[in-house]
Amino acid sequence: MVVDEKGYIPREVYREDIEEDEGYPQRQNDEEQEPQEESQEELQEEPEERTRIEETTPSRYVQKNHPESQIMGQKEAGVQTRRTIAQASSYLALLSSTEPQNVTKACKDECWVKAMDEELDQIEKNNTWELVPRPKDKNVIGTKWVFKNKLNSNGEVIRNKARLVCKGYAQQEGIDFEETFAPVARLEAIRMFLALSSFQNFKVFQMDVKSAFLNGDFKEEVYIEQPDGFILGNDPNLLCRLKKAFYGLKQAPRAWYYRLEKYLHQQGFSKGLADSNLYIKVENDKLLILVVYVDDIIFGSNEEAMSQSFASIMQKEFEMSLLGELTYFLGLQIQQKEGGIFLSQTKYLKQILKKYGMEDAKPVCTPMVTGCSLSANDESAAVHQPTYRSMIGSLIYLIGTRLDIMHAVGIVGRFQANPKETHLQAVKRIFKYLQGTQNYGLWYPRDTDLTLHAYTDADWAGSMDDRKSTRGSAFFMGSRLVSWFSKKQSSIALSTAEVEYVAAASCCTQLLWMM
Repeated sequence: MVVDEKGYIPREVYREDIEEDEGYPQRQNDEEQEPQEESQEELQEEPEERTRIEETTPSRYVQKNHPESQIMGQKEAGVQTRRTIAQASSYLALLSSTEPQNVTKACKDECWVKAMDEELDQIEKNNTWELVPRPKDKNVIGTKWVFKNKLNSNGEVIRNKARLVCKGYAQQEGIDFEETFAPVARLEAIRMFLALSSFQNFKVFQMDVKSAFLNGDFKEEVYIEQPDGFILGNDPNLLCRLKKAFYGLKQAPRAWYYRLEKYLHQQGFSKGLADSNLYIKVENDKLLILVVYVDDIIFGSNEEAMSQSFASIMQKEFEMSLLGELTYFLGLQIQQKEGGIFLSQTKYLKQILKKYGMEDAKPVCTPMVTGCSLSANDESAAVHQPTYRSMIGSLIYLIGTRLDIMHAVGIVGRFQANPKETHLQAVKRIFKYLQGTQNYGLWYPRDTDLTLHAYTDADWAGSMDDRKSTRGSAFFMGSRLVSWFSKKQSSIALSTAEVEYVAAASCCTQLLWMM
């Protein structure tokens, strides 16, 4: 068996087969062909006509391995048949791929009109407001529509989402609101939960509470205008007096948090000590853990029936959407495999590479040159500050799964006030490194323990501007990396011993929180 350098097997294809295949003209009748005398020499040359042709284009014949040059589209998408494409097309035909800038344009698109109707139906179902005459001497808050397309991990539109929000900046403190603080889950807590899930062999699920802020209890007296494009109660002069929390209000996140916390306590959950958005429920040998990030909830249990029961009671209390196995959460692509859980941000990374024109950059092996020393007093030309800051912000969000660029991003982030050409070249080198490592991520295997390990180190007087030191730490649960940081110390150390003590104290602080 002969296999060529491209990885597929050349085969014998004869002219009769080629002419019979689709897309080729049929052989003309023998009457139209000029008669040819068959000589002995032509008979000897006939085997040469039936030569073997190495095909370089797709055909109906089956090959063992196709060369990559023949693959159309993304290799990761797999084989797509006409049936699957037709089903996807029929579903996407019901959605709009563009986001209107105002309600006037949205009213011209049936998809967005339907999305606005669904939003108003949800508001009425929750009994969020009541229509009242316009009061005197009361602060009235305006409203506006926000239109966003919800995407999956492949960047495809899966939902047209229209959200009615009020203009919270018009609220007056002490009259329209008091407390506004509402906690959210830390990213370290989410990674720790996924690491525990891989060890316990949990199947992790996710759910999204539909119009979550409309479920919060509300005490203040607040009036808002009617939504643009709609007339409620057949009277445009009526106002909406809020009975529950509403999107855009400063106290809406806090009201939703306490509403959900109260319900979870009624269902037997206890709040975690390390994170106020982590809840645990234990029944005999059954364990259920959930993490809340505003209106997104992820949960898992060592008994799948317990997870199904929790999903059922939540659906009875709140309107839910996107209920299913966890695959995409807060920009993290999560793959639950038989051997463990893999976290990555490949989709987001490709987006920022394209945004800053680095998708075709030549990859490099390291995010920063060894011994690189950057200074705020650099004499090179100044660069566009908003672009530089935007690049740094994009890289900071990518640190959620990429420990390897944290130190480099921390250094270039120190010069956002007055960036220079040298600093920009250092940032571009990070993007070049990411170009060659797009599929890197975190792997949480199932067959290792949960012993907590921590590693810390620091340099001495590494900053050329203020001679302050930089410390860094990494924390593992078994072989699962769950937390890390790289920060410049707030004080100047007089010795390497002092630097190491400060770094060790910071590391122990994080360890106590994790324990």
